[in-house]
Amino acid sequence: MEDHIAAPTDLRGDCERCFGLCCVALPFTAATDFAIDKAAGTPCPNLQGDHRCGIHTKLRPKGFTGCTVYDCFGAGQKVSQVTFGGQDWRTVPRAESRRMFDVFPVVRQLHELLWYLTEALTLPAAGSIHGELRRALEKTDALTRGTPEELGVLDVGAHRQEVNVLLLRTSELMRAGVKGKKKDRRGADLMGARLKGADLSRANLRGAYLIAADLTGADLRGADLIGADLRDADLTDADLTGAFFLTQPQVNAARGSAGTRLPESVVRPVHWTAGL
Repeated sequence: MEDHIAAPTDLRGDCERCFGLCCVALPFTAATDFAIDKAAGTPCPNLQGDHRCGIHTKLRPKGFTGCTVYDCFGAGQKVSQVTFGGQDWRTVPRAESRRMFDVFPVVRQLHELLWYLTEALTLPAAGSIHGELRRALEKTDALTRGTPEELGVLDVGAHRQEVNVLLLRTSELMRAGVKGKKKDRRGADLMGARLKGADLSRANLRGAYLIAADLTGADLRGADLIGADLRDADLTDADLTGAFFLTQPQVNAARGSAGTRLPESVVRPVHWTAGL
């Protein structure tokens, strides 16, 4: 089994091995993140015949910010190359293409779980449950390799809950000894909060709403950021060294600077320094 488990590099979207599934399978609504409405299963008008985006370098000025903050965690290439064996949705019967579009969001959720489990296994503080985490990772990876029929009936929500128990235990081990209400902000409504220079080191920010929060120069070292909504949050010069369960889509959705310190698991978005 271990030889087949996804490597960290396989948990990032690789458009070269995908048939533009996210540009077809997913719906979006005209708002601040998207310039137009698009129904699920309908190709985005910007999608070209070679499955590439015709405005990739101009997505933000064209009103498609939502596309720049999205990442499928490698689900696109998994569904394209493994689940459906390299078949192009444009060339298969309509019923088969619909199955591709239905399966893609399921595999995307499973790949997100693989991201968290893979990171948890790198955390020394969670060493006492590494065995359980490893088994959960192997089970999740096996699920991603199911047939279209198996994936179509999978209760992915139930599996997420099962894995979340382990991720919660991982967080507790990582944050052992941390006390105080200010450090436990799980699910907190911090939208637009003025947290400039705040000490949020090793804080529990699971599922916290940090939309448009001012986190300039904040100390977020070792914080649990799983599910935290960082859309338009200002991370200028903030220190996120050692923050865990932070994903690339979360970082992409925030604002930052060359002075923002990030964990090695994510990369600095181009738009942070490109003025876009």
